[in-house]
Amino acid sequence: MPKFKDKRVIVTGASEGIGRSVCLRLAADGAKLSLAARNQDRLYQLKDQVKEMGTEALVVPTDVSDPQQCKNLVDKTVKKWGGLDVLLNNAGITLWTLVEYIEDLSIFDRIMRTNYLGSVYCTYYALSELKKAKGIIAATSSGIGLMPVTTRTAYCASKYAMFGFFDSLRLELRGTGVCVTVIAPGFVETEFQKRALDRTGKALCESPVVDRSKFLSAEKAADIIVSGIEKRKRLVVTDRKVHFARWIYPLLPNVIEFFLQKAFRNACGKKTY
Repeated sequence: MPKFKDKRVIVTGASEGIGRSVCLRLAADGAKLSLAARNQDRLYQLKDQVKEMGTEALVVPTDVSDPQQCKNLVDKTVKKWGGLDVLLNNAGITLWTLVEYIEDLSIFDRIMRTNYLGSVYCTYYALSELKKAKGIIAATSSGIGLMPVTTRTAYCASKYAMFGFFDSLRLELRGTGVCVTVIAPGFVETEFQKRALDRTGKALCESPVVDRSKFLSAEKAADIIVSGIEKRKRLVVTDRKVHFARWIYPLLPNVIEFFLQKAFRNACGKKTY
C-alpha cells in the first residue's frame, strides 16, 4: 500500500511548479490534500485534476505571509480531514539583481515574509496536530540555502534562515515522533524564475537563465522530494552538483564561490537586472 494513502497533507505553493507536481504525485498515492496558494483559479484546476485521479482535495487560497491566513489554512484542514499528517512548506518567491541596484528595500521584507516567515507561521499553527499524528514537517529551502550565489542575496538569506529554523526545530521535536525534512532543490524547470522580482519589485516575466537544458523537470523533482519525505530524511537534495558542492564548500569556499559565480554569469548572460 502507498505510504501516503489517506494521509492528510497540506502543500503551500501548490498552484504551480514543484508544489503542483508534488500534489499530483501524492494524489497518485491516495493522499487527502489541502491545496494552498494565492492563485485560486489554478488551485481549483488542480483540484479537478486530483479528483479525476480518484483523490479528494480541499482548496484554501492562502497568502502565507499573513499569519492569520496560515492559521485559517490549518484550521480548515483539520476541520475537513480530522487532523494533519504532513505539512509541506513550499510557497516562495525570488529576486534577481545586485544589491546596489535595488530600488525598493521592502523587497527584502517581502521575500523574507513569504519564504521564511510563511513557513514559520504554518508550522507554528500545525505543530500540535502534527505531534498528535507523529507526522512530518517538510520545507522547501534551496541549494542556495546551503551556499551563496551572486544576484540572489535576498533569496539566499531567506533560504539560509529556513535551514536555521527547521534544523533547530528538529532538536526541539526530538522524542515527539515528528520528523523534520528540509529540501534543497537545484534548478527546476518551472515558471518560478519568470515570476522572480527585479530591482523594482516587479516580476521579470522571463527566465533570467539563458541555458535551461540541464534543469530538472518538476515531475522528477517531485519524485525525489516525495520519496525523501516518505523515508523521513532530514535533508533531500535534488541535484548532484548541489550535493557535491555542499560538502566541498566548507573546505574550499573560495574555489566553490568562484565556480558558482562563473556558472551563474554564464547561465544568465550579461544581464544584471
